[in-house]
Amino acid sequence: MVTFCIGLAILIIGGALYGKVCEKVFGPDDRETPAVRLNDGIDYVPMKKWKNSLIQLLNIAGTGPIFGPIQGILFGPVAFLTIPVGCVIGGAFHDYMCGMISVRSDGTQMPVLIRKYLGRYVYPAYNVFVCLLLLLLGTVFIYTPGDLFITQILGANNSAANPVVWLVYGAIFAYYVIATMFPIDKIIGKIYPIFGMLLILSAVGVFAGLLVKGYPLDEIWTTGVVGVHPQGLHFIPVFFVTVACGIVSGFHSTQATLISRTMGSEKEGRMTFYNMMIAEGFIAMIWAAATMGVMKLGLASAETSTTNVVGIIAKNLLGNVGGIIAITGIIILPITSGDTALRSLRLIIADAAKIDQSRKTSRLGVSLAIFAVVAAVLVFAKINEGGFNVLWRYFAWANQTIAVFAFAMITVYMMRNKQPFIMALAPGMFYMFVISSFILNAAIGFRLPWPASYAVAGILTVGYGAALVRRGRKK
Repeated sequence: MVTFCIGLAILIIGGALYGKVCEKVFGPDDRETPAVRLNDGIDYVPMKKWKNSLIQLLNIAGTGPIFGPIQGILFGPVAFLTIPVGCVIGGAFHDYMCGMISVRSDGTQMPVLIRKYLGRYVYPAYNVFVCLLLLLLGTVFIYTPGDLFITQILGANNSAANPVVWLVYGAIFAYYVIATMFPIDKIIGKIYPIFGMLLILSAVGVFAGLLVKGYPLDEIWTTGVVGVHPQGLHFIPVFFVTVACGIVSGFHSTQATLISRTMGSEKEGRMTFYNMMIAEGFIAMIWAAATMGVMKLGLASAETSTTNVVGIIAKNLLGNVGGIIAITGIIILPITSGDTALRSLRLIIADAAKIDQSRKTSRLGVSLAIFAVVAAVLVFAKINEGGFNVLWRYFAWANQTIAVFAFAMITVYMMRNKQPFIMALAPGMFYMFVISSFILNAAIGFRLPWPASYAVAGILTVGYGAALVRRGRKK
């Protein structure tokens, strides 16, 4: 458990120190925030810091920081070090800067920030890309919590032939419609803090169970820096695409800009954006360790489905009652990310099309168009064999690709404001290499051999960095 404890120390101490650095570099002050200056009672609504923080945590913490680490720990204890390091200097920095740049830009959403800092030619491609990502995410986060509820709570079959499946999906779908339509402080602002506390308590409960039961964990000096994956997958890039939400996730940029419209003070940014990503990194660490523990004890294996691993861990560590509570929290996670993803999609489409969202009829029209497409994709994924696997692979890769766009925007912003832009350029170039080499080799991509994939990805990465430096130097 030494490697695991070192990782936790990196996450907590490193997060505290680097968070202060990020805050000092950006320089939050006492200027009036968009939530106060542009208060419209719908999306621009000042809320308390603790509410914003818990809502942000729930928005970004879907099934990613649980399902991703469950699969990522198959690479070995190196995950206990890469998760916290990546979270501190990559994910938390990414979330903080996206949120704070948005606050300084009247609560502007990501597509407009991309257009402002990366240019009008990048904007259309990004806009289409991020809309597709949010659409896929909203679909995935109906599918996964629905199946968890059916299999782990109801103990039923989750096949498309079971009518209960469609009833559960329908209930989640109906909630999404309501949450997307209503003012942010009417539903999200009232019930999400309660869900946030449940999420934190369940994570702490699993952590306590790890310590009390003394789960056996591998050490990095016994397995090697990069252990052998059961399927022979390459650590770079596959690990960093698999464990997205625990390290860096492009989806988070869309949620940070959403919360930028409800912050009462710029000085709340470090807690709301940076520290909540550190909290998500903690959740990822806990579930990675718990998964390794149940595998070492023989309670699960690499072939065990992710959904079943969740049930085994929760019930073994917390008992039947505590396990059900923890599983309930995990079901809530994706639901509370899915509805805000679709809310962000509504805002992005409305901003691009210049549709006034203060009127109910306008919000309804945009929402119905979005949900019609979500329903079609959901049905396809469920009734086609392997449909969801295809959906998930594209979603995971697209998620990291959006992060590359976000790091690019942050890099140019920092260059133009005379800030140390290497803080954004370095992680951006790393993830450019990750997404390029992944899609060049993957079955859902170009299927090139690894040497060729790495070579081409290296060229694209150098070009990415050079283009950003050139862009940042322009007035």
